Amino acid sequence: MSGRFSIGNAADYPDAWCLLRHRLWPDTTPSVHRAELQGVCESGAGFVVHDPAGLAIGFAEVSLRRDYVNGCDTSPVAFLEGIYVEEAFRGQGVAAALVAEVTRWAITQGVSELASDADITNIGSHRMHAALGFEETERVVYFRRVLRPR
Repeated sequence: MSGRFSIGNAADYPDAWCLLRHRLWPDTTPSVHRAELQGVCESGAGFVVHDPAGLAIGFAEVSLRRDYVNGCDTSPVAFLEGIYVEEAFRGQGVAAALVAEVTRWAITQGVSELASDADITNIGSHRMHAALGFEETERVVYFRRVLRPR
């Protein structure tokens, strides 16, 4: 990124953070996104990246997961809950800078693993993770069965 972009604490930019979250997770309403911000800050951290003009162009969220995390050997584990970069800024090192910031935060928390996941059909996300140094550990298909009382 060569210093062209700046990364800050997402809590300092709640409007931009909510907008970017909504672009990544459009099925969640903006009001629900806003309500979730405090929980993100309590269980982890959020980061927003801005372009030189001050426009918010991406974000990343990380949490500490103490339950079992697929493919990991330790607990707790830093978990990249979400990462998004506006399409016009992809391929310019923005995601790498966000993951570097997430990594710095995780190290300050005393963890030794950073994990993430992606939908099985999201090949672009798989490629991004690989380019950022993540290794695929396993693939999982989740099932459910609705239970009805008799």
